[in-house]
This record gives sequence, C-alpha cells and structure tokens, in this order.
Amino acid sequence: MVMAMGFEILPAIDLRGGRVVRLQAGDFDRETTFGDDPAAVAAGFADDGARWIHVVDLDAARAGHPAHRDAIRSILNEVGGRLSVEIAGGLRTEEAVATALDAGAARAVVGTAAIRDPAFAGRLVATHGPARIAVAIDVREDRAVGDAWATGDQGVDAADAIRRLADLGVDTFEVTAIDRDGLLSGPDLDLYERLVRLDRGAIIGSGGVATVGDVVALRAAGCSGAIIGRALYEGRISLADALKVSVR
Repeated sequence: MVMAMGFEILPAIDLRGGRVVRLQAGDFDRETTFGDDPAAVAAGFADDGARWIHVVDLDAARAGHPAHRDAIRSILNEVGGRLSVEIAGGLRTEEAVATALDAGAARAVVGTAAIRDPAFAGRLVATHGPARIAVAIDVREDRAVGDAWATGDQGVDAADAIRRLADLGVDTFEVTAIDRDGLLSGPDLDLYERLVRLDRGAIIGSGGVATVGDVVALRAAGCSGAIIGRALYEGRISLADALKVSVR
C-alpha cells in the first residue's frame, strides 16, 4: 500500500432545510439533525484546529441549483479567514461554481454534471485551476452516480470516470462509498486502494469512518484525506485525535 504524503481531515457540514444533518447511506428519509446553526458548527471545527471543512448543500444536490446561499455565506463569513472551505451540492453550471468560489470558497466540488459531461469539469479546471476544483465520485456497486445518489441513476464505471476526468486536468477526487455513508461501518478500503492504484489524482475518502483507526487505514491506503461526519457529531472521534494521526 502507498502511504499518502499529505493528508487532510475534512469535517462535514451537510445542510438540509437550514439545519446541519447527516443521512444514512444517502437516504433522505433517514436523516439525523445535529444542529440548527451551521456557522456555529463551523466555528466549533475551526476552534478545534480544522484546516478544511466540507460543506454540502443537500437540498441543492436534489434540486440541481443552490438552496443554502445564506447559510453558506454565514459559514464563509464566520470561518473563511481561519480555514479553507469547500462547497458541494448542486453546482451544475459554470456560473454556480464561479459564484461559490467568488463568495470565498477555497474549492468547489462538482458531481452530477462532471460525471455526465467530463468536459464540464475540464472547463472549470481551465478557468479556475486544478487546486480549486474537485469532483465527487459517489460510488454504488463500483458505479459513479449523480442526482443526489438517486437509485435510478445507473451511473458510469468509477475508475473509468476518474481516468476521463484526470485526462481533462482534474486532480482531486472525493470518493464516497454510498452504502457506508453515515453508518459508522468502516471505510471501503478495497474501493479506495483500487482507485489510488490508478495513480490519476488525489483520492479523498468519505463514508463509514467511525474510529481513529479508520483514519489511519485510509491514510495507509494512499488516500490524501478523509471526510468525517457522524463520527465527529456523535463523539466517537475527536477532531484533535483525527488531526494528530493525519500527520504521523
């Protein structure tokens, strides 16, 4: 296994109906609310030493257009000078991506539009640079799917999607194992190891992280980072401990 040289911990703030929530396995009917003040949650992560936070507009992911502009603006105003914020969910046009970046996001994460039209991601990289664009590879049965993980989306082969997008200049991929997301069942290390071996860009792992040992395992698998949600909110992992093992 390849040890990633750099490794980032990205606490997740998922927004739905103005609240901070977590879904189970991408199911909008299996939602747990963890707060009603997203900016305060972000400030807490900043106080605990986070260098990045991962903000997802879940309503936008379903609707296809931004739905939490005010909440995201409040997060950026609260912590934008203290850490880097990446924005995901519903960014399906070049204008929507530009708006997110102009508002102060360090990186925009695109999914559905990039999977369906890799050239879209290529144009974003050409305009904004590879450091400011990531692609979400949300995986169910080895297929990268979109439309807020809708079960009717057959998707495309995840490895093929990464190859095509890398050829167009994308070098950061945020890979979620949908069937493990929010379930605290451990990361799909086989999936991440296979995608890391493609050697076509940085792989950030998401889904199932429940322990500090899971963070260590993702780093050992060659991932460049881990997105952590429910485990932080439920106190199963402290952000401080996750940050410590990320630099060993």
